[in-house]
Amino acid sequence: MKPSEIRSQTVDELRLKEGDLRKELFNLRFQQATGEIENPKRIRTVRKEIARILTIIGEKDVKQREGGK
Repeated sequence: MKPSEIRSQTVDELRLKEGDLRKELFNLRFQQATGEIENPKRIRTVRKEIARILTIIGEKDVKQREGGK
């Protein structure tokens, strides 16, 4: 998912997406531990997507605080 696509979503939508990605990451790590993982690179991709979402949520929080003053 591109940052421009993430920025167009609301904070609530981003938090839901983050939760889904965290569940997926848990499942991928579980698969890795049991040796059943099909695509180990997906773990890295999911971690980066979570980081992008958290970064954009932080940016939106800062903008909201600055706009509220």
